Amino acid sequence: MRPDIALLYLFLRVAALLPLRALHAVGAGIGSLMWRLKTRSAHYASVNLAIARPELEAAARSVLTRQALRQAGRSAAEIVKVWGIGAHRALGLVKEVRGGELFEAALASDKGVIIAAPHLGCWELLNYWLCSRTEMAILYRPPHIQALEALLRKVRAGLAPEQVRAEGAGVRTLFKRLASGGTVGILPDQKPRQGEGQFAPFFGRDALTMVLLPRLAARTGATVLYAFAERLPRGEGFRIHILPAPEGVDAADTQLACKALNQGVEQCVHRAFSQYQWHYKRFSVQPPGVPNPYRSP
Repeated sequence: MRPDIALLYLFLRVAALLPLRALHAVGAGIGSLMWRLKTRSAHYASVNLAIARPELEAAARSVLTRQALRQAGRSAAEIVKVWGIGAHRALGLVKEVRGGELFEAALASDKGVIIAAPHLGCWELLNYWLCSRTEMAILYRPPHIQALEALLRKVRAGLAPEQVRAEGAGVRTLFKRLASGGTVGILPDQKPRQGEGQFAPFFGRDALTMVLLPRLAARTGATVLYAFAERLPRGEGFRIHILPAPEGVDAADTQLACKALNQGVEQCVHRAFSQYQWHYKRFSVQPPGVPNPYRSP
């Protein structure tokens, strides 16, 4: 591990001594500052919420945007705790599980399980919880700073999933794991590269949507479940949610399957609306002739 990365790890260990509530307060303050300074993230969140909640008046949407940014700040700050105390101790932050029986039944079926985990709540803690119950592989994009890979291996310790790159060989690995009854995790709302997705409605507007997850489900017969770790108020911990996928997510018709995929993300978001990563530019790629909504007029 590089000296600067080792120093970062030491910082995480020390900062993790702070109560989760204190870290969340710091993160919420940073989010409020982002809102006041009208940062790019604040602009992206405002545009996304105008798409998702068009019925709101400007003042109400502004309040919701600030709430979303405060939650985004909490999301960043809580990683200090989750990574700093180590994977096994971090599981103590899980205070409740809803829908766990769906996951256990899917594992027992030996048909393979696909966990669709949106950018909602604390997905790093969700990974720990899932890996504490079964071996799994996750589809990922490597960090821009390669040296951070060593840090990730260190903080995840014995609960690290197999990380599979979103490339040809990696996709084949996912197929093999599912065919043998294994478990894989995918971010269903991650914008695919152009030419590798299908436009489908998401909160009422077309969004470039991945086709990989529906194809995996259709070709392997694996059970698709949605999951996220909801942030509880006052730093009390997290609640794991496991939800069934909407009908059609494994359809041979790609358009129908991608529509169902996005509906599944929406059903998760509505359970913890402000905790979604609203500052993510999900709609930056649009069908021909449709303008990028994030560009200032």
